[in-house]
Amino acid sequence: MLKNDLSVFEMEKDGFRLKLQKGGGDQPIISPPATVSPSPTTAVSNSPPAAVPPTTETTALKDIVSPMVGTFFRAGSPDAPPFVDVGKAVTEETVVCIIEAMKVMNEIKAETSGEIAEVVAENGKPVQFGQVLFRVR
Repeated sequence: MLKNDLSVFEMEKDGFRLKLQKGGGDQPIISPPATVSPSPTTAVSNSPPAAVPPTTETTALKDIVSPMVGTFFRAGSPDAPPFVDVGKAVTEETVVCIIEAMKVMNEIKAETSGEIAEVVAENGKPVQFGQVLFRVR
Protein backbone atom coordinates (compact mmCIF):
# COMPACT_ATOMS: atom_id res chain seq x y z
CA MET A 1 0.00 0.00 0.00
CA LEU A 2 2.87 2.33 0.81
CA LYS A 3 4.71 1.51 -2.41
CA ASN A 4 1.67 2.34 -4.57
CA ASP A 5 0.42 5.21 -2.36
CA LEU A 6 -2.89 3.49 -1.58
CA SER A 7 -5.04 4.42 1.40
CA VAL A 8 -7.77 1.80 0.82
CA PHE A 9 -7.70 -1.55 -0.96
CA GLU A 10 -10.80 -3.70 -1.46
CA MET A 11 -11.10 -7.10 -3.13
CA GLU A 12 -14.04 -9.46 -3.52
CA LYS A 13 -13.93 -12.93 -5.05
CA ASP A 14 -16.26 -15.93 -4.74
CA GLY A 15 -18.14 -14.47 -1.76
CA PHE A 16 -14.91 -13.53 0.08
CA ARG A 17 -14.36 -9.83 0.73
CA LEU A 18 -11.15 -8.21 1.93
CA LYS A 19 -10.72 -4.54 2.80
CA LEU A 20 -7.43 -2.97 3.89
CA GLN A 21 -7.30 0.63 5.06
CA LYS A 22 -4.11 2.53 5.85
CA GLY A 23 -4.00 4.44 9.12
CA GLY A 24 -6.27 4.26 12.13
CA GLY A 25 -8.85 6.67 10.77
CA ASP A 26 -10.14 9.57 12.86
CA GLN A 27 -11.05 7.49 15.91
CA PRO A 28 -8.28 6.48 18.30
CA ILE A 29 -8.11 2.88 19.46
CA ILE A 30 -8.42 2.78 23.25
CA SER A 31 -7.79 -0.34 25.31
CA PRO A 32 -9.36 -0.48 28.75
CA PRO A 33 -6.86 -0.86 31.59
CA ALA A 34 -6.39 -4.37 32.92
CA THR A 35 -8.10 -4.97 36.25
CA VAL A 36 -6.69 -7.28 38.84
CA SER A 37 -8.94 -8.69 41.50
CA PRO A 38 -7.23 -8.85 44.88
CA SER A 39 -6.45 -12.21 46.39
CA PRO A 40 -8.20 -13.06 49.68
CA THR A 41 -5.02 -12.37 51.68
CA THR A 42 -4.52 -8.98 50.03
CA ALA A 43 -8.13 -7.97 50.64
CA VAL A 44 -7.87 -8.69 54.38
CA SER A 45 -4.47 -7.05 54.82
CA ASN A 46 -4.29 -3.40 55.89
CA SER A 47 -0.97 -2.81 54.17
CA PRO A 48 -0.78 -2.11 50.42
CA PRO A 49 0.39 -5.03 48.29
CA ALA A 50 4.09 -4.97 47.45
CA ALA A 51 4.94 -4.57 43.79
CA VAL A 52 6.90 -7.49 42.42
CA PRO A 53 9.60 -6.28 40.03
CA PRO A 54 10.20 -8.47 36.97
CA THR A 55 13.14 -10.76 37.45
CA THR A 56 16.11 -10.48 35.14
CA GLU A 57 15.56 -14.11 34.19
CA THR A 58 12.13 -13.37 32.69
CA THR A 59 13.08 -10.12 31.02
CA ALA A 60 16.31 -11.49 29.53
CA LEU A 61 14.71 -14.46 27.73
CA LYS A 62 14.60 -14.54 23.94
CA ASP A 63 12.07 -16.69 22.09
CA ILE A 64 12.85 -19.13 19.30
CA VAL A 65 9.63 -19.21 17.28
CA SER A 66 8.34 -21.52 14.58
CA PRO A 67 8.89 -20.17 11.07
CA MET A 68 6.11 -22.39 9.70
CA VAL A 69 3.11 -24.57 10.45
CA GLY A 70 3.96 -28.22 10.97
CA THR A 71 4.76 -30.94 13.48
CA PHE A 72 7.48 -30.23 16.07
CA PHE A 73 10.17 -32.85 16.72
CA ARG A 74 12.96 -32.38 19.27
CA ALA A 75 15.19 -35.08 17.69
CA GLY A 76 16.12 -36.32 14.21
CA SER A 77 14.50 -39.72 14.87
CA PRO A 78 12.43 -41.32 17.66
CA ASP A 79 15.46 -43.11 19.16
CA ALA A 80 17.91 -40.17 18.82
CA PRO A 81 18.63 -37.76 21.68
CA PRO A 82 17.06 -34.28 21.45
CA PHE A 83 19.01 -31.66 19.48
CA VAL A 84 18.99 -29.37 22.56
CA ASP A 85 17.80 -29.53 26.14
CA VAL A 86 17.49 -27.07 29.02
CA GLY A 87 20.94 -25.78 29.96
CA LYS A 88 22.56 -26.42 26.56
CA ALA A 89 24.44 -23.53 24.96
CA VAL A 90 23.34 -22.58 21.44
CA THR A 91 24.63 -20.27 18.71
CA GLU A 92 22.82 -18.76 15.72
CA GLU A 93 23.67 -21.87 13.64
CA THR A 94 22.69 -24.54 16.21
CA VAL A 95 19.88 -26.83 14.99
CA VAL A 96 17.33 -26.91 17.82
CA CYS A 97 14.53 -29.02 16.32
CA ILE A 98 12.82 -30.29 13.17
CA ILE A 99 9.44 -29.17 11.90
CA GLU A 100 7.77 -31.54 9.49
CA ALA A 101 5.62 -29.76 6.93
CA MET A 102 4.08 -31.59 3.97
CA LYS A 103 6.37 -34.63 4.48
CA VAL A 104 9.48 -32.41 4.41
CA MET A 105 11.74 -32.35 7.48
CA ASN A 106 12.90 -28.75 8.06
CA GLU A 107 15.82 -28.16 10.42
CA ILE A 108 15.20 -25.10 12.58
CA LYS A 109 18.21 -23.11 13.78
CA ALA A 110 18.33 -21.07 17.00
CA GLU A 111 19.15 -17.78 15.20
CA THR A 112 20.32 -16.45 18.59
CA SER A 113 23.07 -17.22 21.04
CA GLY A 114 22.65 -18.20 24.66
CA GLU A 115 21.51 -21.09 26.80
CA ILE A 116 18.22 -22.99 26.45
CA ALA A 117 16.10 -21.92 29.44
CA GLU A 118 12.82 -23.63 28.52
CA VAL A 119 11.41 -26.08 25.98
CA VAL A 120 7.92 -24.72 25.29
CA ALA A 121 6.59 -26.87 22.40
CA GLU A 122 5.61 -30.49 22.93
CA ASN A 123 7.40 -33.19 20.94
CA GLY A 124 5.29 -34.70 18.14
CA LYS A 125 2.58 -32.04 18.42
CA PRO A 126 1.49 -29.49 15.79
CA VAL A 127 2.90 -25.95 15.97
CA GLN A 128 1.72 -22.75 14.33
CA PHE A 129 3.66 -20.01 12.55
CA GLY A 130 5.15 -17.70 15.18
CA GLN A 131 4.51 -20.10 18.08
CA VAL A 132 7.23 -20.12 20.74
CA LEU A 133 9.29 -23.33 20.60
CA PHE A 134 12.13 -22.54 23.05
CA ARG A 135 13.21 -19.74 25.35
CA VAL A 136 16.90 -18.77 25.49
CA ARG A 137 18.67 -16.78 28.18
